[in-house]
Amino acid sequence: MNELLSADLAILLIEPSPTQRKVIAKELQGEGILNIDFADSIADAKKQLADNIPDLLISCLHLPDGSAVDIQHYINHELSEHSIPFMLISSETRKAQLEIFKQSGVIAILPKPFNKLHLGKAINTTLDILSPQELELDLYDVQDLRILIVDDSRLARKHIRRVLTNLGAHRFTEAEDGAQAIDILKNDMFDLIVTDYNMPQVNGQELTQTIRNSDEHAHIPVLMVTSEANDTHLSNIMQSGVNALCDKPFEPETVKKLIYQLLEQ
Repeated sequence: MNELLSADLAILLIEPSPTQRKVIAKELQGEGILNIDFADSIADAKKQLADNIPDLLISCLHLPDGSAVDIQHYINHELSEHSIPFMLISSETRKAQLEIFKQSGVIAILPKPFNKLHLGKAINTTLDILSPQELELDLYDVQDLRILIVDDSRLARKHIRRVLTNLGAHRFTEAEDGAQAIDILKNDMFDLIVTDYNMPQVNGQELTQTIRNSDEHAHIPVLMVTSEANDTHLSNIMQSGVNALCDKPFEPETVKKLIYQLLEQ
């Protein structure tokens, strides 16, 4: 049970279309969310963010003075100390266009139009991020878990770290790619490795294979975060020795269940 309820959420919705604003607002109100402010452009959003920081920012992809990429870049860099959760609503289906958001720590990407199930899941993810709940383990003290986070995106690492911190973990080491992770593993031991799949030099699958071929580290559970959707490709990834796969965006409740399964086997 989250201490923070959906009714407590303060949301800034960036959408230039009055009709779409009404539709989205109605869906949000159906989830019990009434504290909704609106912006119709990036400039308007920046003005409102200067006066008030919301619990969640929701934006469509295309805006009259830019795109959701620009507003996400703004909150990730100019307002980084606030760690504002960002949710995208878009009819875009091209993987390359959405990958930008997945790699930058977006908490959810809702299709347009979206349904009640899509929205409810995204809101629950937001509540999980804003209301930390420590993971209870029998075999480990979560605060002592040594976790290696491997991702070539700084923003993705930040999001993963935030989710894991909310579960009670505090001992993190970060690597920018698989090659750096392999160097780190030469000197350090870990209880869990969370790695991206798509990385330069050494990708997540190659990193996992290296770990499984190591006498010293072969036992370490590996949780791979990937936006890959091809079943054949995912099967090949699993055959490399990955213990569990998790989609991007990195959802707290899913991660909590996977880590529990990995460490309590």
